[in-house]
Amino acid sequence: MIDAVTGRVRAAQNAVGRISVAPLLVRAGIFGTVFAGFVLAFPAEVLPGRPVLFLAGAALLPAFGPRRVWATFTALVTVGGWLLATDGYGRPVALWRLLAIAALLYLGHTLCALAALLPYDAVVDPELITRWLLRSGAVLLGTAVLGVLLLQAAGVGGGAGYQWVTVLGLLVAVGTAALLGWLLRRR
Repeated sequence: MIDAVTGRVRAAQNAVGRISVAPLLVRAGIFGTVFAGFVLAFPAEVLPGRPVLFLAGAALLPAFGPRRVWATFTALVTVGGWLLATDGYGRPVALWRLLAIAALLYLGHTLCALAALLPYDAVVDPELITRWLLRSGAVLLGTAVLGVLLLQAAGVGGGAGYQWVTVLGLLVAVGTAALLGWLLRRR
């Protein structure tokens, strides 16, 4: 029994000694983007005190488990915080905040996808991460421009307009995730 525990401790020490910098930076980026999304989404009255610690702990979950359900969980918490701020606390809907939260949700998701591909001991060319982030930035810029143009063309405005679009988008995202999960299990 003691030999088994000692072997596991040595294996853990060996694994920690092999960790490289690039995967740790990607995981730190996950934590930073998810936590920034929480801070932007939740009302300022809720953040001081214990809730910040809970949100920081929740932001760590996708950084440690990018292949698991934690990225989806934190995205839903972020959207829930935004809905709480706009409905529960009466925060006016600002387009810049909505676009920033959407960008942080996308960045958190794409960084989780990158981290899921990188083992902790991977030796990664910095150009790979740079190209990944530049591609993500191009997607975000294009999406923001197209989103603003479509909002202007549709004439959607005011809190109620953004609110139903948010709820509809959340329902589409959850439905898509459920459909993909069902398709994967069917295989």
